[in-house]
Formats: sequence, C-alpha cells, structure tokens
Amino acid sequence: MRPHDRGFGIRAIAVALCLSAAACGGGGSSSSSTGVLQEAGSMAESSNPDFWLNSGGEFFFTSGFGHTVEGELPADNPWHQAYAQSSPVDTDGGSHPQNLFRLINRGTFRNFSQETTFTIQRLNLSRSPNRNQSNGVLLFEHYRDSDNLYYAGVRVDGAAVVKKKIHGVYHTLGLVPVYPGAYDRNRNPNLLPVGRAVTIHTDTRSNGDGSVEITLLVDGNPTIQVRDGGVGGAPIAEASFAGIRTDFMDVDFESYSANAD
Repeated sequence: MRPHDRGFGIRAIAVALCLSAAACGGGGSSSSSTGVLQEAGSMAESSNPDFWLNSGGEFFFTSGFGHTVEGELPADNPWHQAYAQSSPVDTDGGSHPQNLFRLINRGTFRNFSQETTFTIQRLNLSRSPNRNQSNGVLLFEHYRDSDNLYYAGVRVDGAAVVKKKIHGVYHTLGLVPVYPGAYDRNRNPNLLPVGRAVTIHTDTRSNGDGSVEITLLVDGNPTIQVRDGGVGGAPIAEASFAGIRTDFMDVDFESYSANAD
C-alpha cells in the first residue's frame, strides 16, 4: 500500500514542466526544462497533464527525459517518512521509494509504438522478498489500471519478457534469455548492463478479432512477438494508458516516446 492510500495527506506539488512532444506521446525533440513531478494519489491529482507518478515518490525531469530518485532520501523527506509507514520492507525503511517506480503516460493508445533508452545507475539490494528475478525495466502497454495491463521489457535475470496482468493475476506471454549468466538473488542479483544505455521498443496492436499483438525489441533487435487471444481472460484491446515501471534500482531515462499509428 502506497503512502497516499492510507491518507497521509501528501499531495502533488505543482511544478512548471515544459515537456517535449516526444515525452508526451507525440514525437518531436527534447525540451531543456527541468522539474520534479511528485507522486499523486490518482491520475486526476497529478500536477502534470501528461504524466502521473503513481509510485516512487518523485520523478526528476531533465534536459533528456528524467530519472528516478537516486540514492537514499534524507530522513526528513516527506516521501521517506510516508513510505516508512506504508511500505517499509519494499523501500528499505522509506529511504528508497524508487524501488516501486511507476510512471503512467496519461495519453490513451490502441495501436502504438513505445520506446525508452535508459541507464541503470545502481541496484538497490533490498532484503524485501519482492526483490527477485522478475524485477526490471518495463514498458506498460494498454494499462487500464494497476490490476489490468500488459508490460514488456527486460528483467534482472537477463530475460526479455512480455506479461499480461488480468484481475491482479500475472500471465507470462513470452520469456526469452537476452543477457548471459545465471541469476542468483544473493550472489549474482543482476544480469542487466549497469552504467550503459539500453533501448527497449514495443509495438502494440489490437486486431479485428479482438486479440492483441505485442512485439518487443531490445537495442533494435526483435526479441519477442506474442499474440494474446484470451490468456487468463479477455484481451485488453481497448485504448488505454502507457508508461514505465522499474523495480529496486536507480534509473536514468535518456529518452521516452509513445506514438499512435
């Protein structure tokens, strides 16, 4: 449960952000503006018309696109205090709210492409049982809400993945090894590159028969193509939101785009 879910009263702080069209889902070049987007309890409460920080405390916009909280939040930071009460295990006592980073693009998309170039700066090797091989850097596709969505991206165990979450239950649609090595939570907890840029790109299509196709490329290489005809429940085919998820890591995003066909 996140801080605002328990009514701690921490509300979005208004910030003047001039985001690039690319960051807002319409192509275009990057802006030079900077700012901080605060987590908000609902999309309607977000201080920015294009993005909602659903979880993670703060998102820092830069001349490229932005980055999660990096390092430890000071003890007097309101998000440290709030997460210390609501999610102490997953956020290391509130010091790493970025362990649960969820940034939602408020535009809705049915047939579209999405891409981000990111650099993992640091792994947060939390004692949380939720730090595991399924963590990674992932793009939300057809995000209806936190219990109904697709995601595609790369995981700390070195695999590329496409998953569907329907009524709160995850179903793996595709899983392909990309980065070599043997994952071990304690001895080898990450196979993804650290300190080096990686690009993930997705193409999502809703077909006339109601199915949904998702194609994932990693650094330009076609990696997974799946078709959901009803795994675990009806395909999530209607126009929905997009966005980014990361787990238990500090991440810089050099760019982000979501473009409708």
